Amino acid sequence: QAQLVESGGGLVQPGGSLRLSCSASRSFYSISTMAWYRQAPGKQRELVATMAPGDITDYADSVKGRFTISRDNAKRTVYLQMDSLNSEDQAVYYCNVVAKVRHFDSARVYWGQGTQVTVSS
Repeated sequence: QAQLVESGGGLVQPGGSLRLSCSASRSFYSISTMAWYRQAPGKQRELVATMAPGDITDYADSVKGRFTISRDNAKRTVYLQMDSLNSEDQAVYYCNVVAKVRHFDSARVYWGQGTQVTVSS
């Protein structure tokens, strides 16, 4: 079954760091863009960072200089290194990939189940 498994969320103090991971199952035939989104209570889901093929990255203005997205294609894993965390970063973080399950399929978007990041002293 094509699925994404996230890990690495948790409780961190303001100014601290966390590293999120998202691994894609072997059921995916190919993976294109990998990204992280987040959703805070009462707010819309927002894009945090993306990494397209060729390691082209893009970040939300609110996380530039603090967050770093990376990927290991051999492990089918995307990471989000989050530094200098503050209360505004508290949210459920979702992994997102554009991928195909079979060669002749059209690419579509898949979502992980989400992992909670809590920033509190």
